[in-house]
Amino acid sequence: MTLTRGPAWKNRFMLAPLTNQQSHADGRLSEEEARWLTMRATGGFALTMTAAAHVAKGGQGFEGQLGVFSDDHLEGLTRLADAIRAEGSVSSVQLHHAGNRSPKELVGTPVCPSDDPETGARGLSTAETEQVRDDFIAAAKRAERAGFDGVEVHGAHGYILAQYLSPEINRRDDRYGGSLENRARLIFEIIDGIRAACRPDFQLGLRLSPERFGLKMAEVRDVAAEVLKRGDVDYLDMSLWDVSKEPVEAEHQGRSLLSYFTDLPRGDVRLGAAGKVMTARDAAGVIDAGCDFAVIGRGAILRHDFPNRVAQDADYRSPPIPVSTQHLLDEGLSPQFVSYMRNWPGFVETEAAE
Repeated sequence: MTLTRGPAWKNRFMLAPLTNQQSHADGRLSEEEARWLTMRATGGFALTMTAAAHVAKGGQGFEGQLGVFSDDHLEGLTRLADAIRAEGSVSSVQLHHAGNRSPKELVGTPVCPSDDPETGARGLSTAETEQVRDDFIAAAKRAERAGFDGVEVHGAHGYILAQYLSPEINRRDDRYGGSLENRARLIFEIIDGIRAACRPDFQLGLRLSPERFGLKMAEVRDVAAEVLKRGDVDYLDMSLWDVSKEPVEAEHQGRSLLSYFTDLPRGDVRLGAAGKVMTARDAAGVIDAGCDFAVIGRGAILRHDFPNRVAQDADYRSPPIPVSTQHLLDEGLSPQFVSYMRNWPGFVETEAAE
């Protein structure tokens, strides 16, 4: 699959950016995370995406998060980019700031578009919002220096860019609040800034999710439409939780959530979707529904070589869950990552069963 900028993908599988808590406390890459990601590149993924990497120390979202906010991270990032490329996969860093979802024990007082009594997050000033923008751009430049083929801007899952999009969370009255155009401004300024700062063939993606966290599906669709129309990103990655589900908002039910995005004019921008793609037929269904590529999360945790297995077997199915700890260790997860996966109900067998 060719894209407007950057290297072509050898197939239509992208590794989802998956939280794993394996990196060092200061954001430096660990050997465990390098192994996990390199195994996925070996397993046939066309694009190997890092977990969400925070662009500012105060934007950390979870323990053991990969960082891209300091030149101290360059050595590990460079090593990772080289390893992914050596396996014939395109490399990307997902750029992330958790906003009001930052744990207080990690960042002190979290920040948000507006004061948020529920989480104790403090509203950012206009100048601080501009600093968030500049942090994303600087992180993209750092990923480029490390040798990555591109980056993905994380605008989904209720993190800071989705918080700015939300009419419930964002109650600002400056140019970053009020109208949808204003609430989406930060995303577009980040995209424009990365395009200006990085080389012309640097591959740029955007991840959006259309539901939950105070978002309105119709508004996210309008943002997606504008992103596709402008053509400054090379792909749009829609995180849907389930690619076959209907919207949760009653007025939009009666058709799949995915269909609201596949029917948008996209020009040369590629469109992909994530959400319970666990079998070869699921993946084919994403393409048949009108996407250009499929984004694999849990299926890639269960088998590092999901793409290779699908290529060999049109009836391939991911192993049924729960799976054993040993199965996950064999698939390149560290004990810390396995421990994190125990937070996912029914994913890992209980110790007694093992």
